[in-house]
Amino acid sequence: MKLTARCFAVLVLMLLALPQVKAAEVLNGVKSRGQLRCGVSEDIPGFSERDANGQWRGLEVDFCRAVAAAVLNDPEKVDFVPLQTSARFPALQTRRVDLLLANTTWTLTREAVLRVRFPGILLYDGQGFMVAAAVKVATLADLDGATICVEKGTTHQRTLEAHFKENGRSVKPLLMASAQKAAAALFAGQCQAYTADSGELAAMRLRAPGGPGSFVILPERISREPLSPVVWGGDPEWATVIRWVLNILILGEEYGVTRDRLDVAIKENRNPLLRQNPYEGEMIARSMGIEPQWGIRVLRAVGNYGEVYERNVGRDSPLKIERGLNRLWTHGGLHYSPPID
Repeated sequence: MKLTARCFAVLVLMLLALPQVKAAEVLNGVKSRGQLRCGVSEDIPGFSERDANGQWRGLEVDFCRAVAAAVLNDPEKVDFVPLQTSARFPALQTRRVDLLLANTTWTLTREAVLRVRFPGILLYDGQGFMVAAAVKVATLADLDGATICVEKGTTHQRTLEAHFKENGRSVKPLLMASAQKAAAALFAGQCQAYTADSGELAAMRLRAPGGPGSFVILPERISREPLSPVVWGGDPEWATVIRWVLNILILGEEYGVTRDRLDVAIKENRNPLLRQNPYEGEMIARSMGIEPQWGIRVLRAVGNYGEVYERNVGRDSPLKIERGLNRLWTHGGLHYSPPID
């Protein structure tokens, strides 16, 4: 999900006027505070929402907990801060949050101009379209001249208009203030389709009045949306920690280390991921500014990447989103971690 040009220009001017982060400032601040402040999406099922007991659940939530486990030795030491699209980057710059998830797309403009860093891709996504099953729309060509709901303050509108123009079709964007309002407008028949990241569409479909089966997500994708954790660019130590928390989740799946069998794997001492020289392990951890055995704490807290994905947005979740590009490289996907040594 991206910002419109006008909103982006205003945001740049605001952020450049703010003081810059010093090396290790964020990492040291999290440790001294004893709590990770994590910016997450605002009420998106499967990604970030409170359950019936008031507990935070979702893909973004699990990643925040994994970071807290690595840095603070406790996955529960997280203050979850739900953020609207327009508030994401200001919250990061003004230190309201230490880490930003919130379905944020990695772009060159953000990295170069806003001085933020994207440590790695948590989820590969793309802009899709959702329509009512009853209208029998099969492809985007069937939406020529349609009114399409799109969230205000994102470039989904620009991508939408550009795609239809390039293909000789017309479209009438209906701008809405939030993902929830855009979905509600579709459900109420105010537009013929709703466009957003496909994961967000799958999440919003769960709230359809007639059940998720009453709406379908078309197969076409009109953009690349690599969703990444985001940190401020002036603290490379913090960026390294976030990058390797993500990598350890990926490596955990590649080496077959699951949360349920973690203790067995440690005891057997045969798994290459866990069979690290104690001195080397301590040296790496100290160099990163965190306690040794941080990788074990991450996997114990949330499991490996496959477990996190399937539990929140995949086959074991109500969303049932296929892994697709989010498979490991060994299974035809794009997830790939650099080696530890």
